[in-house]
Amino acid sequence: MKGRLFISLAAMAFAATSAGAQGIDTQSCPPGTVNGLGVPDQARASQDACQKAIDLFKYLAPQLGTSIAGGNATLGQAGSLGGLGHFSLGLRVNAVQGSLPQIQNITPSVTGATNTPPIDTKTQLFPMPTADLAIGIFKGLPLAITNVGGVDLLVSASYVPEFNSSGVSVKVPSGSLKLGYGARIGILQESLLVPGVSVSYIRRDLPTVNISANSGNDSLYVNNLALKTTALRLVASKGFLLFGLAAGIGQDKYESSTEIGAHLAARAVPPISAFNTAPVSLSQSITRTNMFADLSINLLILKLTGEIGQVSGGTINTYNTFSGKQAADSRVYGSVGARFGF
Repeated sequence: MKGRLFISLAAMAFAATSAGAQGIDTQSCPPGTVNGLGVPDQARASQDACQKAIDLFKYLAPQLGTSIAGGNATLGQAGSLGGLGHFSLGLRVNAVQGSLPQIQNITPSVTGATNTPPIDTKTQLFPMPTADLAIGIFKGLPLAITNVGGVDLLVSASYVPEFNSSGVSVKVPSGSLKLGYGARIGILQESLLVPGVSVSYIRRDLPTVNISANSGNDSLYVNNLALKTTALRLVASKGFLLFGLAAGIGQDKYESSTEIGAHLAARAVPPISAFNTAPVSLSQSITRTNMFADLSINLLILKLTGEIGQVSGGTINTYNTFSGKQAADSRVYGSVGARFGF
């Protein structure tokens, strides 16, 4: 599981724009020139690598965003907890059915940006383990056989360890643990006859990551890679004797940013000296619709839950295209977890 996450992070180390198929973002990837001897300058020699790297960043960031955000704020549950003294603690793994670009098959041109045939991708799960805590704050106001307006505090935690293997180094300068926060407001508190219904807002982020990766004699660097997600949800749930059902819809927003640089080794054809590229700052923001359904098995105070969901929507333009799904195509994800509380 950990190796798959590092594969996706390492692929983002080959990152650098999205300018749309209509042209190149020359501010991020300077076009450069060719002298009278037919030898490109450093900007032109690195432009294609820069453009392909940006497209990889644009392609992978939304997939990682979905793996962090997941679906239900608390797996298998919708209504508020019932006020002070009530809590729910859970562990889950979200996994997106993603597509991993095969970076080992990419050979950047040294004569300027080139729109090559579609970049090969391979179906790949992108998993993300997280912990979730919900704490009852306000029971709500009594209404017939339920309560309305209950409030819960939501806390989450994501963890990315440091890693160094096979030419890829992942450092977490601000710590491997990242806490998220949010709140849930109960429209209806679940009871014997009434389903639980709530709206929630939660922010979950990836710890800030620095990555270095070697590809042959070339080295690529990603500094201050940040991925922030916000999730707004409307969820309904109903528990029965041995199992429970929940379903919801909502909106996700993924905001990602990073700064990349590279060392390119000397080339004999055309003759180019080794050089370091200037840092390139990148950012992306996309909003997606998220739909999901949960099935829980009740084991006294412990509940085992599985979730299936899909995200869709948003626009991401890339200069290069990819085999199979494109950057903004819909993605299916799933979650499994266990939680307990009272």
